[in-house]
Amino acid sequence: QVQLVESGGGLVQAGGSLRLSCATSGLTFSRYSMGWFRQAPGKEREFVGVISWSSGSTYLADSVKGRFTISRDNAKNTVYLQMNSLKPEDTAVYYCAVDQHGRITTMEREYEYWGQGTQVTVSS
Repeated sequence: QVQLVESGGGLVQAGGSLRLSCATSGLTFSRYSMGWFRQAPGKEREFVGVISWSSGSTYLADSVKGRFTISRDNAKNTVYLQMNSLKPEDTAVYYCAVDQHGRITTMEREYEYWGQGTQVTVSS
């Protein structure tokens, strides 16, 4: 079955960097995309970014453009979220997710599989 395991979260000071990883297994779709979402305490989960596994095309939310990047390592079946210039408002649980249809989409409901999440805390 499909499994997604996030790692790399932690506590960092404002202005610092973290790299989140999402290791995948069981993905047998001919094309799919990997998304990153986050959920801060008391808030709804929100879209962060997405990468097409086949083309490598990415799309990022305006709130993180210029600070975050998404990449993938095909050999390791892993997608990364590099987060630079972190701000306290980036504090959230970060989730990776799979859209088995390979869409570049920001819609949470279009992602069928989800990881368990990893906590990112940015102190001021």
